[in-house]
Amino acid sequence: MEWDLTLIIIIIVFGFLAAFIDSVVGGGGLISTPALLAIGLPPAVALGTNKLASSFGSLTSAVKFIRSGKVDLKIVGKLFPFIFIAAAGGASLASFLPASVLKPLVIVILTVVMIYTLMRKDWGSIRTYQKLSPGKAFIFTIILLCIGFYDGFLGGGTGSFFLFTLLIVGFDFLSAAGNAKVLNFASNVGALMLFMILGKVDYGIGLLMAVSMIVGSYAGAQFALRQGVGYVKALFVIVTSALILKNIYDYVQQWLS
Repeated sequence: MEWDLTLIIIIIVFGFLAAFIDSVVGGGGLISTPALLAIGLPPAVALGTNKLASSFGSLTSAVKFIRSGKVDLKIVGKLFPFIFIAAAGGASLASFLPASVLKPLVIVILTVVMIYTLMRKDWGSIRTYQKLSPGKAFIFTIILLCIGFYDGFLGGGTGSFFLFTLLIVGFDFLSAAGNAKVLNFASNVGALMLFMILGKVDYGIGLLMAVSMIVGSYAGAQFALRQGVGYVKALFVIVTSALILKNIYDYVQQWLS
């Protein structure tokens, strides 16, 4: 691929925008992946390249949230290696099974997530998390592992799923966002390792986009920490709505073809 000014601008601008949003509630792939496809990367390479760039972005926002005290390191530290492995397994399956098989289920789950969030007006305003019983902790862990696997397999909405699961167990929106970014970093890197093994990563484009994503992730996390819970909740609803529409569009296009 020949490099020119237009290509560089597209990578930098869309990388920044994607990371700014993704740093808080996920969904940045809605912006970055289409941008990579638009400049001519094959679909599989676009996904792998996006994982390379977004891994740097999610690491940046995760570090920012950790430094602000919004991350429960004991919880996410235990989950991190398992999420990593689950995402690698999902990416492996993606090379054999078409992602379209999950589209209808993803649409339903995202719709339920958004409706539930809108109905619970004060949900996520304050932290009510308490130590989970062994049974609830097991279910909680299995759900997070499934989300990690999903990120490697398909990916769209992973940040929203992580955040929603953490809200269910009592985190407020801001601390849920912080913990979700650490878990999302684990799933990003796990999937990235598999894409690298399969040779589906453009390192030049990925590293350039990574630089813009580092800046965007830092700015997004900083903005979220300043604006507080209300901003994170509003962004969560907007991004989840966009994910639903995107998945519906993809599913209808596939059905019509």
